[in-house]
Amino acid sequence: MEILVFKTNLTDTTRINDIESSLDVHPNIFKWNVDLNDRDNILRVIANDIAGEEVEKMLLSAGYYCEELK
Repeated sequence: MEILVFKTNLTDTTRINDIESSLDVHPNIFKWNVDLNDRDNILRVIANDIAGEEVEKMLLSAGYYCEELK
């Protein structure tokens, strides 16, 4: 398992709810959360065998900014 970390523009629960179903149903994502108290609104994803680009595309397709931090 690995932890992927992303900078996002998910600034409130409404925006988080917009991406929730996509992240919840992905078979390789086990757990995720968004830290709204962090200035970069950090999304942490615990997953197996998933590229950061795939998570970025999921959020971008929902209309949100997402950039993996390395």
